Amino acid sequence: MNREDWSRGQLLAASSAYWRGCALQAGVRLEVFTALHEDQLHLEEIAARINADLRGTEMLLNALAAMGLLVKEGRRYSNGPAAREFLSRSSDRYIGHIILHHHHILDGWAQLDQAVRQGAPVRKRSYGETAERESFLLGMFNLAMGIAPRLSVQVDLSGRRRLLDLGGGPGTYAIHFCLANPGLSAVIYDLPTTEPFARQTIGKFGLGERIAFAGGDCNQDPIPGGPYDAAWLSHILHSHGPDECRRIIARTAEALEPGGLIMIHEFILENSADAPEFPALFSLNMLVNNSAGRSYTEEELTDMLRSAGVRTIARHPFRGPNDSSILHGTV
Repeated sequence: MNREDWSRGQLLAASSAYWRGCALQAGVRLEVFTALHEDQLHLEEIAARINADLRGTEMLLNALAAMGLLVKEGRRYSNGPAAREFLSRSSDRYIGHIILHHHHILDGWAQLDQAVRQGAPVRKRSYGETAERESFLLGMFNLAMGIAPRLSVQVDLSGRRRLLDLGGGPGTYAIHFCLANPGLSAVIYDLPTTEPFARQTIGKFGLGERIAFAGGDCNQDPIPGGPYDAAWLSHILHSHGPDECRRIIARTAEALEPGGLIMIHEFILENSADAPEFPALFSLNMLVNNSAGRSYTEEELTDMLRSAGVRTIARHPFRGPNDSSILHGTV
């Protein structure tokens, strides 16, 4: 939207947009869509399945039907196509984990004004470390599964043998790079707490012999298992301040053999830092939840790469959802 296109109605719609988000998150959290899956159920049946009040259930179901996620016939409801495909746990395309992650950070966003005033994260409600970690990691898997299959065939790794997936979490990108390149093996380097998720995901794709996991902290520990001839850093740098980013990139470059390829996948801002919209808003998400992280401009990332001795830096033509893109270069 052009900055001069805002009308009174559009301002009000933007201000109340969280209503739709909260209704969707409540539906996922209560497992409404899973309870329905491919069934058509009466209001009372649904309320019983989700263990919720009848009046509250009816209001939520009507709102979800008004949003087009549910189909209502009399007092019976069923999933619409999108809800059946993406919001039921019985679907292999379920994206509910990232929606639950959005629910977990909502309390922080409600205090954005305080985060701006103090320039630091706010104190927010906890849903439990285990639940929050699971929704975040599996949510990242949800998002990456929507990108990695097509991205992996657009990125040329032909002739590369060993890939470092730095901060790779469940290993989605490492998996799809290996699937697209039969001669490639990979190491996922991430915090030890992510290892169970990574091994489970790798096992589902039958790649246990080609993808290994190494636990550690890239801010403090040397990167093990080198040298590599390619490195993939997907949505890692935005969680760190500029000095930490420089150290992470430098450590990655040191783990590469001469001619090694380094690829940074991020929500990259234009050099003016006020566009595109999603990376600019994502910086606020980091302000609310992180003490130093933010989105970076292409100029800032390029400077970090050059400082680490990376050459032939270029922007890849790939563009993902929410304006994610890739900078790459060689050491």
